[in-house]
Amino acid sequence: MEKKQRTIKNKVTYEGRGLHTGNLAKITFKPAPVNFGRRFFRTDVKNSPQIPAIVDYVVQDQSIESLRGTTLKKDDVVVHTVEHVLSALVGLEIDNILIELSSNEPPIGDGSAMPFVNLLLEAGIEEQNEQKEYVVIEETINYSDEKRGIQIVALPTDDYRLTVMIDYKNPALGSQHSGLFSMEKEFISEFAPARTFCFLHEVEMLAEQNLIKGGDLDSAVVIVDRELSVADIERLKKMFGIDKDVQLGANGILNNKELRYKNEPCRHKLLDLMGDLALAGVNIKAQILAARPGHQSNIEFARMIRNYYKKKQLTRKYQDISKKGVVFDIDAIKKILPHRYPFLLIDSIIEFEPEKRAVGIKNVTTNEPFFQGHFPEKPVMPGVLIVEAMAQVGGVLLLNEQEDMEKKLVYFMGIDNVKFRKLVQPGDQLVMELEMLKNRRTTFKMSGKAFVKGELVCEAEMMAAIVDR
Repeated sequence: MEKKQRTIKNKVTYEGRGLHTGNLAKITFKPAPVNFGRRFFRTDVKNSPQIPAIVDYVVQDQSIESLRGTTLKKDDVVVHTVEHVLSALVGLEIDNILIELSSNEPPIGDGSAMPFVNLLLEAGIEEQNEQKEYVVIEETINYSDEKRGIQIVALPTDDYRLTVMIDYKNPALGSQHSGLFSMEKEFISEFAPARTFCFLHEVEMLAEQNLIKGGDLDSAVVIVDRELSVADIERLKKMFGIDKDVQLGANGILNNKELRYKNEPCRHKLLDLMGDLALAGVNIKAQILAARPGHQSNIEFARMIRNYYKKKQLTRKYQDISKKGVVFDIDAIKKILPHRYPFLLIDSIIEFEPEKRAVGIKNVTTNEPFFQGHFPEKPVMPGVLIVEAMAQVGGVLLLNEQEDMEKKLVYFMGIDNVKFRKLVQPGDQLVMELEMLKNRRTTFKMSGKAFVKGELVCEAEMMAAIVDR
C-alpha cells in the first residue's frame, strides 16, 4: 500500500547562526499543498523567487563553501548548507513544505538534523489526500570516482535503505560503517542526532578562508589530526572566541567531547547523503550503498537519479508497454514526432537521457522508397536522409517533463561540420548517437554520429528550434 503525501499542521520558527556565513537567521517552516514539493524562500530579499529543492538548482562551482555543503541558487538568490534541513524532511517523510529564511543560510544548531526534527514534530505532521510519488530503481545505477575512492550504487529494492562506509586513515575514527533500513523506526533515534564532524586542519583552513563564521566547538565534533602546542591552543581559542580551556582530548576529539554514537561521524555522513539525495525531487525506492561519500559525489548521484526519474516519466507517457532494450518503440515515436511515411526515418530509441543523450535505430531495408531513384542499380541511402534521421533522434532528445512534444515542431536552424565516411546500403542498421551541446530553452545545438556495425558513417552538428505546431 502506497503512502499519502505529508505536510505540517502549523508554521514553526527557529533561530540561530549559519555555519559558514555566521549570519543570524530565522527559519520558518510552513504547510504547503499537495505536489508543492520542498521550496526555500528568502524573506530578506525583495522579489525573491521560491527555490525548489531540486538538483537543477544546485550551485556547481569549486568554492570551499560549496564543497563543504550544498548550496541552491535561483536567479541571483542563494541558500547555503541546506542538507541538514532536507535530511530532517526526508526522515520525517514530509513532502510538501515552504521553508522561509531571513538570511542566506539556515541555523547550524548543534550540527545535526535534530533541531529541525524537533521543530517539525512540534508543528505536527499531517497526511494529505494524494499518493506520494516514487522513483523505483529497477536497474543498477553506479557512480565512481576512483581518484578519491568514492563509489555510490543504487540497487533495486521495494523500500528506501542507505548504507555508508567511511575510512579516513585516522586513529580517532578508523573505518566505520552504518546503515538505515527503516526510516520510521530508526531515523529519529539513530541518525537525526548525529553531528557534523571535521578534522582540525580543515577547521583551520576554513577559518583562514573566512568561512565557518558561525561555527564553534558546540556545533561540530573536531577530530585532532596533529600535535597541538600551547600556542596552537591559544590561537584556536582566539579563532573561535573561546574563554574557557581547550584541550587536546585523550579520545582524539577536541575537548574530549563525547560521541553520541561510537560511529557518529559515519551516521552523519549518511544524514548528509540523505539530505543531498532529496534533491532528486522525488521519493526513492532503492538500496543505496555509499563508500566515502561527500557533497560533490552525493549531488552527482542525485542528478543521476533525477535523470533516471525523468526518463521513466517520459517513457510511461509515450510507451504503453515496456520492451526490453527499447526506450521508445515506433508507436511511441509516432506520438512524439509529426513525421510519417515516407519521411519517418527512425524505428526505435534504445538509450535516452532527457536533454542530454539519445541513441536511435534505423533499419535500412531494400523497400525504402528513396532507393527507387538513388540509385536503381546501386542503392545508396542519401546522405541528406542520414542527417535527417539523426535530426529526428535529436527531436526525441529534446523531450522533457514540461513540454508536450506532440504539440511542438522542431525546425533546423543550421547544420555544420557534416562528414560522410561510408556508404549506407540495404541491410545496414544505422545506430545514431545524439548529444546535447547547448540548450537555450527554445534553441538547441546537438552533435550527431551515425554508425553501421560500429564504424562511423556520418557525423554532423545541428542547430534546431522548437515552435508550436
